[in-house]
Amino acid sequence: MKNNEKTRTARTVRGIWPQVLEDVRHGCLKRRYDGGRAEINDVPYARHDLLATEYACGAIQTTRGCPLNCSFCSVTAFNGAQYHQRPIPDVVREFQLVREKYVLVVDDNLVGTRPDHIARAKDLFRAMAQANLGKEWIAQVTINFADDEELLALAAKAGCRGVFIGFESPAPEGLGELGKKFNLLKGRDFRASVRRIQRHKILVAGSFIIGLDIDEPGIGKRIAEVANQYGVDYLNALFLTPLPGTRLWDQMKSEDRIALDAFPEDWKYYTLTFPVARYKHLSLDGIIQEMISCNRNYYSMPRILRRLCSNLWQRRKPLISLVGNLSYRSNIRTDGKAYADYKRQRGNLHGAA
Repeated sequence: MKNNEKTRTARTVRGIWPQVLEDVRHGCLKRRYDGGRAEINDVPYARHDLLATEYACGAIQTTRGCPLNCSFCSVTAFNGAQYHQRPIPDVVREFQLVREKYVLVVDDNLVGTRPDHIARAKDLFRAMAQANLGKEWIAQVTINFADDEELLALAAKAGCRGVFIGFESPAPEGLGELGKKFNLLKGRDFRASVRRIQRHKILVAGSFIIGLDIDEPGIGKRIAEVANQYGVDYLNALFLTPLPGTRLWDQMKSEDRIALDAFPEDWKYYTLTFPVARYKHLSLDGIIQEMISCNRNYYSMPRILRRLCSNLWQRRKPLISLVGNLSYRSNIRTDGKAYADYKRQRGNLHGAA
C-alpha cells in the first residue's frame, strides 16, 4: 500500500471502531456500541491484499442505501433511504486494488433512480473505462437501467457483464403490496427493457418473490412463465421473508404470522430460501411445492437449450449462461432435500406456512 493510501486509511478510521478497539486492548468490551451510520465518503479502501488468493470473484461497494424503500427490504432499515455515493476516484482506485478479474459490485442499487444518480453512474463508468481496469463485473440495479442507451453502453464499456434486477411479482397488485410501484412507472414493457440490456452483451438475472398475500396456488408456474416471457437469462425465486426492521416484519408480527420466532436459533432460516412465515393462501407444503414448480418449469432442459441458442446467436456469454442455468437446475434436488429437513425440524405444520 502506498504512503498516501496509508495516510488516507488512517484519516478515515472514525466512528465507533476506535473506541471498540481501545476497549478490547483494556479488556472492557461493552455489550453494545452504537456508532450510527458511517459516512460513505470516509470509507477506507478495503484490504483486498489480506484475502486468500483462491477467490473466483472480488467485491466492492460504490454506493449505499436505496431510495425505493420496499416493504420487505432491509436495506432502508440498515443503510437508510438516502442514496450515498463514494467519490469516483476512490472507487476506481479500489477497483485497481481488487486482485480478481471478476468483481461483484455489492451496491443494492448501483445506478439509483433520479437523473442526478444516473449522471453520476455515467461519470463512474467513464472513469472506469478510462482507467482500463481489465475487470468484468456484475451488479444489482433497478429496471430503469434499461431506459438510457448511453448508460448501458458506458456500463458495458466499463466491464459490466451482468445485472441482477428485482421484478418481485408478475402482477401489478403484487408490486403495490410490496411498495415497489417504481417498476410500474411509464407503463414499462419488461420484455423490451430486458432486451435493451442484453443487446449490450449484458446478462440479466431476474428475481421474484413467492408468498405475497395475492399469491395463490399456481404462482410458481406463473412466475416461471413470466420470467420466460421477459427473456431473463436466470431466474432467482425467493420466499417472502419478514426481516427485522422492515415494514413487512412489523405487519406480520402484528398479525402473528411469523412462524419461526425462537431466536437466535431460528435466524439460520432467515436466508430468503426457507418459508419462515405464515402465508395467506399457501400452506407450508404448498409454498414449498410452488417454489419447486417454479424452478422445474424455468430450468427445464428445453428452456435451458432455448436460452443457450439465444445467447449463442447474440454472442452474449453463452458458456457462462449455460453453466449458470445448469447450476440452478442441479440445485433443485438439493433444495428438495433441504426443504424436507426443514419441514421435519419445524414439525411439519400443515396449513401454517
